[in-house]
Amino acid sequence: MPLLNKLGTAAPRPTAPDLRRLRVALTVFFALDGFVFAGWVVRIPAIKERTGASASQLGLALLAVSAGAVVTMTLTGQLCRRYGSLPVTVACGVLLPLSVALPPLTDSVLVLSLVLLVFGAAYGGISVAMNSAAVDLVSALRRPVMPSFHAAFSLGGMLGAGLGGLVAGHLSPTPHLLGITVLGLAVTAVTAPALLRRGAADLLRAHAPARPEGPADRAGRGMDRRTRGLVLVFGLIALCTAYGEGAIADWGPLHLEQDLHAHPGVAAAAYSCFAFAMTIGRLSGTTLLERLGRTRTVVGGGATACAGMLLGALAPSTALALVGFAVTGLGLANIFPVAVERAGALAGPSGVAAASTLGYGGMLVGPPLIGFMADWYSLPTALTSVAVLAGVAACIGFATRRTERVERTESKDRTERMDAQHTAHPNRKESTETV
Repeated sequence: MPLLNKLGTAAPRPTAPDLRRLRVALTVFFALDGFVFAGWVVRIPAIKERTGASASQLGLALLAVSAGAVVTMTLTGQLCRRYGSLPVTVACGVLLPLSVALPPLTDSVLVLSLVLLVFGAAYGGISVAMNSAAVDLVSALRRPVMPSFHAAFSLGGMLGAGLGGLVAGHLSPTPHLLGITVLGLAVTAVTAPALLRRGAADLLRAHAPARPEGPADRAGRGMDRRTRGLVLVFGLIALCTAYGEGAIADWGPLHLEQDLHAHPGVAAAAYSCFAFAMTIGRLSGTTLLERLGRTRTVVGGGATACAGMLLGALAPSTALALVGFAVTGLGLANIFPVAVERAGALAGPSGVAAASTLGYGGMLVGPPLIGFMADWYSLPTALTSVAVLAGVAACIGFATRRTERVERTESKDRTERMDAQHTAHPNRKESTETV
């Protein structure tokens, strides 16, 4: 035991091989989530034609995805607290590939809505479970690696959309999505042991820094009115940007195919271009934040996304629309992570949870709203709402620019208090280090 304590004290920031394996495994699940989701969205036009749904009927069916996800997000949070985020991630990693095979088997809007309710439940569950596990792993590694997980999601979406574009003109949705099911289950089977191995959750807790946090903080209480208001503001930024991601994923391919008369394989590239640009933006997000700061990143990103989406929605040609979608992805890439981080800097885990919930709500509720607006006006007009909300996010980011310095000071103070507590109790937690 003394030797273990001595080793722990000598290495205050250990990076064990088991932690690296957990990071790789969790990254794979993020990529799988994006891959499966993209595989579904690129086949929406074909499934719409199969069921004979109108734009508003399709919007209602997509609302079932939102309903299933929102309900499951709440339940998944409770399951993660009871059983741990790692096993819940694996369970949802099985349910998501299974559920994506169901939509092409339907022949009516009602049945499609029911199976999309199941798909939405699986998607919402894995989103919450993965991000909960990622938060724990970031704390254990003591490195800001969260953008890499979201980059993996974007990369998975790009690969899924690219594959969908290649097979859209040759395969019907049924064999395509069934193939995604088989591949997803195989990936889960290979990756799951790293998350389910005995002691994985204990390893995260062993490496995590001590948090000077009481029960009130964990329960979400103790925020004053100003803090709660700012957390909601940053959650609104997340909602505005995630709205655009959901809208392009579900309606971008249909816009190219229906309004610009693009080939189905080319239309499927809409989300691929968006996801590729978002991946590049998130991979370079750390450097961008270091050079520009959070306020300039949010304002510049929102303005860029606004201009890009106007081009994507109103361009007279497919090529220009694809360029617009790519610019939009580049602009939106880092706004959501920054908004969640700023909410967390103000209110800790309670702030992260609130902003994330609003953000995912925007991504899930956006597509049905686009469907209704497309029936009332037109799909290109409806898609300009993405540009409007991106501009709103930029304006909110600029209006809250003065809070950045306060947040940085408070974060520094919390870090110093944590380091002081760690120094006062050097043998706690590290004494469990055995790798």
